[in-house]
Amino acid sequence: MNEPSRTGVLCLHGFTGSPHTMQPVSDAVVAAGFDVTAPCLPGHGTVVDDMLDTTWADWSATVEEAYRRARAAHDRVVLVGLSMGGALCAWLAARHGVDAVAFINPMVLPVDPGVQDMVREMIATGEVFAPQVGTGRSDIADPDAVENAYAETPLRPVLTLFEAIDRLQPELANITCPVVIMTSPQDHVVDPASSDLLASSVSGPVERVMLPRSYHVATHDYDKQLVIDTVLDLIRRTDAA
Repeated sequence: MNEPSRTGVLCLHGFTGSPHTMQPVSDAVVAAGFDVTAPCLPGHGTVVDDMLDTTWADWSATVEEAYRRARAAHDRVVLVGLSMGGALCAWLAARHGVDAVAFINPMVLPVDPGVQDMVREMIATGEVFAPQVGTGRSDIADPDAVENAYAETPLRPVLTLFEAIDRLQPELANITCPVVIMTSPQDHVVDPASSDLLASSVSGPVERVMLPRSYHVATHDYDKQLVIDTVLDLIRRTDAA
């Protein structure tokens, strides 16, 4: 029987996504001999109606418990998160002795207050989902790639995400561990300036990696191997420390 790895890895997907979003990374990490936890956040991975009564409090509680279990079983813990998963990684890293974090197009830039007010007005009028925009498919440059994610954006849950990101701002400086921030310049979901904000706000060492051929869901896009290699390099360096 193989011994459990000294370093545990927590992979967190984004808003309306599922563990499938992170699967190329999590599979590669397992193949490299590390233990991986990739929780399905409440309301995700089934049908979008299951998200309607979920909030940031539910998602953060889920990752808090996953982190607690990983920390209890391993000497070191590395976080990996895409989009809202990146925000959840930042939330965890600001509160705990995380050993390293790999961010992929992290969603940590505050959303314009006017947009938040517009969402509140839509909710007040009884709207449940945001109007469809674009193609309704995930933001991936590779036309052959598919992500298991919802096409709709439920309004009440996304508003709790916006509000949590606002509250997260003063906490980013509490992140003192090494971080790698991977950024797609052609991201149609999260402004690449979000990565810049994160890089300038954390207190620990920062590495930047550009994903020039990918859109938002880079874990399933043309730069997928670069994402995997970057994550594995961070985990190996952390494991060897």
